Amino acid sequence: MENCIINLKDIVVEYDGERVLNGLNLEIHDKEFVTFLGPSGCGKTTTLRIIGGFVEPKEGDIFFDGVRINDLPPHKRQLNTVFQRYALFPHLNVYENVEFGLKLRKMPESERKQRVREMLELVNLKGFERRNINQLSGGQQQRVAIARALVNHPKVLLLDEPLGALDLKLRKEMQIELKRIQQSLEITFIYVTHDQEEALTMSDRVVVMKDGYIQQIGTPQDIYNEPANAFVADFIGESNIMDGLMYDDFKVQFAGNEFECVDKGFGQMKRVDVVVRPEDVKVVAPDEGQLNGVVNSVIFKGVHFEMMVEAAGYNWMIHSTKMEEPGSIIGMRIDPFDIHIMHKMEDEE
Repeated sequence: MENCIINLKDIVVEYDGERVLNGLNLEIHDKEFVTFLGPSGCGKTTTLRIIGGFVEPKEGDIFFDGVRINDLPPHKRQLNTVFQRYALFPHLNVYENVEFGLKLRKMPESERKQRVREMLELVNLKGFERRNINQLSGGQQQRVAIARALVNHPKVLLLDEPLGALDLKLRKEMQIELKRIQQSLEITFIYVTHDQEEALTMSDRVVVMKDGYIQQIGTPQDIYNEPANAFVADFIGESNIMDGLMYDDFKVQFAGNEFECVDKGFGQMKRVDVVVRPEDVKVVAPDEGQLNGVVNSVIFKGVHFEMMVEAAGYNWMIHSTKMEEPGSIIGMRIDPFDIHIMHKMEDEE
């Protein structure tokens, strides 16, 4: 992994006596795309604002390239921020908006010209230089905000839910664009979202947060395939989460049955959470199933059918390419490596 560019150590933030971040520790590496993901109020935007210098921690230290920057104001930090509301100047055209920060730095006009042109080309807005901001679509305004933030050549770009105001199709296009821009510039992007798909699509690493604590840090594949606890499993994608009892290594009981699994080291007769993804339940004939269930409802989702199935006192969600009729009885099989065992949440706190 590349060298560490930002290091947060034991960060504590309180608003009106209430803790928003509880001794947070995090390293962010040079040239990586990191996403803070979690529900509203989990502390992700506060963490971003700490890095940007807009919030001062009650305790802890912020290091940038190994130098403590707690007392450095935002405009002196080697980073820029793109907010959800783009905060563009309506009285300036596209070119002038992007150029604004360079003018403040008293950069020579020839260099300003070259930089602005490069940035507009990078965000696919070549030919829009003289366009009025109010004549642009939401996606185009977003690109202007990104160009303006990048034209100063910051080492880090902070993005606070910047795609939140866009429609679904445009948001998906911009996810790909942002990843392309980050890779072509080779700078660090730190991104905040509550949208799981967005985080999984763009990130090198995802930081999942809840109640001011980091729950898990990992690649999108790690987070999805090996969630650290039931909260992460439930928040990232759909999951069936059940109470289980770990008899011994590789043996777990849930939904009234004993199953083989690939997990070990939990001890004997330990209460655990069992997670099974909807796509990992195989629909078979009733006499071939480890469990039998009754199909309660079926919804067509485009690439698969989403079925709610009542089995062993639990309402399962199952994704299958084959539709089963509501009211029919199906068999369900789950392979050992598709059963994820995790410590009970209350045991960890």
